[in-house]
Amino acid sequence: MPAKKKPLSSKIFILDTNVLLHDHQCLYNFQDNDVIIPIVVLEELDRFKKGNDQINFQAREFVRLMDKIAGESLFSDGVPLGPDRGRLFIATGKPFPQVMEESFSERTPDHRILAIAIHINEKFKERSVVLISKDINLRMKAKSLGLKTEDYETDKVKNIEVLYKGVDSYEDFDSEVIDKLYRNGSVAVADFPMAEGDITANQYFILKGTGQSVLAWFDPFSHMIRRVEKHSAFSIEPRNAEQTFSLNALLNPDIRLVSLTGKAGTGKTLLALAAALQQHKMYKQILLARPIVPLSNRDIGFLPGDVKEKIGPYMLPLYDNLSVIKNKFGAQSKELSIIEEMQKRDELLITPLAYIRGRSLSDVYFIVDEAQNLTPHEVKTIITRAGEGTKMIFTGDVHQIDSPYLDMQSNGLAYLTDKMKGQDLFAHINLVKGERSYLAELASNLL
Repeated sequence: MPAKKKPLSSKIFILDTNVLLHDHQCLYNFQDNDVIIPIVVLEELDRFKKGNDQINFQAREFVRLMDKIAGESLFSDGVPLGPDRGRLFIATGKPFPQVMEESFSERTPDHRILAIAIHINEKFKERSVVLISKDINLRMKAKSLGLKTEDYETDKVKNIEVLYKGVDSYEDFDSEVIDKLYRNGSVAVADFPMAEGDITANQYFILKGTGQSVLAWFDPFSHMIRRVEKHSAFSIEPRNAEQTFSLNALLNPDIRLVSLTGKAGTGKTLLALAAALQQHKMYKQILLARPIVPLSNRDIGFLPGDVKEKIGPYMLPLYDNLSVIKNKFGAQSKELSIIEEMQKRDELLITPLAYIRGRSLSDVYFIVDEAQNLTPHEVKTIITRAGEGTKMIFTGDVHQIDSPYLDMQSNGLAYLTDKMKGQDLFAHINLVKGERSYLAELASNLL
């Protein structure tokens, strides 16, 4: 347990299992404060060590990290986490206090963590003891018992309300600039009404003047404002400005990383796939992947059949988008033949994201769907797999998160957009209007 002589200004942080599974390097993010891992958390980590999902990787890496930190030392005395950092302790199980006996009938892992937290809080009344958990309900229970508790904030987007949209619209814009964009296809930043410092790399604009409007974007490589022309991709036509911008970024070989956000039906995945097929000669392989997030706490193992049959239901949305494109062509068309041949040779592959981890991806067009269900660390792990010639696309809706321990601020898609904003190789577009059908758009807006 922490020493009594520790400065009163330093805190004691107790970590829940989900924090370690979210970021296996979290121990280094608590400055000079002491960190306590309840022993029940180590028990829970045992359940996650086997498997190919990112969560299993996190569990294994955290255990290895603890072993490296501890060396030959005993956790009972606390193990230093490094210069200007606190010490790491393991807290063994504690009896349930009376208030917990009266409140909880079951001795679940969460309740055992609470019992340890109450014991530490009572023992170190002179210091601030804080339980860190990404489980909202556990935090509510802790607060009911008079414990201080917080979410793990390290990789959260600070202000989700001002998350970069990638698109700005201007009314009553200078007609001379619009005319010049139509005549020359571009204008110098110096001739643009906004200062260059106020413009983000690969930022898109809807410019509306008197009697005409134009779509434009800032090219960071030439430092020019260029007109965006409407192009189709593998017979998929953009239906609004944001879709036009999306195809511009997806088809631009200089932009190696793209994130597309928006509600269901805005065309994110369909556009990404169509753009990939349009450029299939430029890449050795097109990969479409999505994380598997089981519903109702039922793991994929509960599903019948072999591995392909188990993962099939999770991949259906990707196959649906592929079918939309296939249905654009006749049975004897060249385009349909290209798609089918690519699938046969695994040059077009739809797969769970867990099967990609560990690979080095060179000359690949890689689409990650439902990226809002990834942690920031998972997104980083995926992008660092990119080899030469690879382009990565992340799509998702930050308002529709299936993972119980992620939210609008802590999911990997929002984190990616926030951190990559302004980089020459990155473009982001938030799609607004649903184009699936009038019924789907109506339900999305009203229900």
